[in-house]
Amino acid sequence: MSKKTVRFMCTAFRDGFQSVYGARVFTKDFLPAIEAAQAAGINYFEAGGGARFQSLYFYCNEDAFDMMDAFRKTTGPDAELQTLARGVNVVGLESQSRDIVKLHADLFKKHGMTTIRNFDALNDVNNLIDSGRYISEAGLKHQVCVTLMELPPGCSGAHDAEFYEATLRAILDAEIPYDSVCFKDASGTAVPSKVYETIKRARKMLPEGTEIHYHTHETAGISVLSNKAALDAGADAIDLSLAPCSGGTCQPDVVVMWHALRGTDYELDVDIEKVREAEEVFKECMADYFLPPEATAVEPMIPWSPMPGGALTANTQMLRDNGVMDRYPEMIKAMREVVERGGFGTSVTPVSQFYFQQAFNNVMFGPWKQIAPPYGEMVLGYFGKPPVPPDPEIVKIASEQLKKEPTTESPIEINDRDPNKGIAPARKRLEEEGLPVTDENIFIIATCKQKGIDFLQGKAEIGVRKKEKATPAPAKSATPGAPGTYTVTVEGKPYTVKIDGATAHIDGKSYQVGTGQAEAGSEPVAASGPSVEVKAEMPGKVMRLVAHEGDAIESGAPILVLEAMKMEIPVNAPSSGTVRSIAVAPGEQVSAGDVLAELA
Repeated sequence: MSKKTVRFMCTAFRDGFQSVYGARVFTKDFLPAIEAAQAAGINYFEAGGGARFQSLYFYCNEDAFDMMDAFRKTTGPDAELQTLARGVNVVGLESQSRDIVKLHADLFKKHGMTTIRNFDALNDVNNLIDSGRYISEAGLKHQVCVTLMELPPGCSGAHDAEFYEATLRAILDAEIPYDSVCFKDASGTAVPSKVYETIKRARKMLPEGTEIHYHTHETAGISVLSNKAALDAGADAIDLSLAPCSGGTCQPDVVVMWHALRGTDYELDVDIEKVREAEEVFKECMADYFLPPEATAVEPMIPWSPMPGGALTANTQMLRDNGVMDRYPEMIKAMREVVERGGFGTSVTPVSQFYFQQAFNNVMFGPWKQIAPPYGEMVLGYFGKPPVPPDPEIVKIASEQLKKEPTTESPIEINDRDPNKGIAPARKRLEEEGLPVTDENIFIIATCKQKGIDFLQGKAEIGVRKKEKATPAPAKSATPGAPGTYTVTVEGKPYTVKIDGATAHIDGKSYQVGTGQAEAGSEPVAASGPSVEVKAEMPGKVMRLVAHEGDAIESGAPILVLEAMKMEIPVNAPSSGTVRSIAVAPGEQVSAGDVLAELA
């Protein structure tokens, strides 16, 4: 009896990057690995979308459209290149209006993509109708998704084979055009028996010949068994990756799955020895990148806190950036409650990020003291209908804090009448900034906001983590300090130090090199009277100043805004008064307890 050839997509260069490096990888570094993978017989790649879109602007100072062009040029015209989209959220964390959803499909077709995998984290089929239609109309293949996860032990609600069957039935009843169907388990927690039952039911429902694709991660340690269960139930394709972006938080390795299928009725159509060679090329490509230890291991806590592989390392990278990685275990534990009380949306971007942001806030500020705006909007219905009604108490808290009423209206309808969303306001912003008005730039602004503007203005920052290389000590100088500008990190906080002869300038203050004493006149003259220090409750980067020295300010009014964990966090005045001084500047990283301002 002949064996069934299992089709697979290589996820190494999209989901692999997201799941290991927080999607922060320079394009030029991995192109040789794509060539090596093709030489091994791989011709179906995940090539963009998802977090890889925003991350290129946020952290790599690169254009995602240029990356897609380079990917297509490297593979040639015949490779199938697939990207990931989030329904009406497309490739961002917030939902969009119809014109932007359509522009997404048109641009990804223009830049060489073949297929778009399209999902909604809430399994709200209304969020897939317009996006699926635009993908199909653009001439792309539409792979429509049902999103899976296992609920934390002891929880119940929605996530069973009956719920997934009903979701697929709703997709079919809505007559959404599709070319294949994917069951996507971003956290790798769906138990194999449920995977088997779900896909078995789907196979009976779908027209004969429909391709069923299964996606999972190794985070909980069951990906190979789940893939085999999916194949036994009738799935045609699975997702696999390449080392160093395989196993752990990623998909299982091609070599591992090839080995697991030996002696079965299935086989992978690859030259396994050349796959091994390709992995060596890929490892060399990524040799300089910092490999987070949590990305390489199975995490036994994940069944209790279903954090997707693609979100796990992105969040730990941000925790490291903010100097609070030591609080990570508490945040993982806090995930269960925010999932349970939030309506059981599938833990996949953007909902997984909402879950983690709320878990982060519950740990840093106290349970439910500060609602993360995206989480609050989710429980209030602004991202669609959750699988289960959220906890009424959390809905009430979110409504009070965000000053918004719950809604059952479709997000895309709300967005279509929002004057701040869509092509028109993005075009206006480009014109105001004197930037070229192109479809690509409009989409960048719509999905990346201010960071998109920063990129287009040449102000983007690099946030790629590579291994630190030892640098030789500077030669001794006859002067107290060698002239130049340096970055000095103290307790995780970077400082810019400019040395000019015997004087060092740090954060606007001048010191005698070797003494640590401030020069006369370098300190601002303090105003008379008592003052109130405004301290950072949590670490973050100063995003913008709202108030300035000399401004009168009311209690509770914002003084400045910090950015942390992809959230804007206002720092408010603890009392009414006058802003005596601002101790920080935009772009500066601050730690918990740092004095940000003083009020008189």
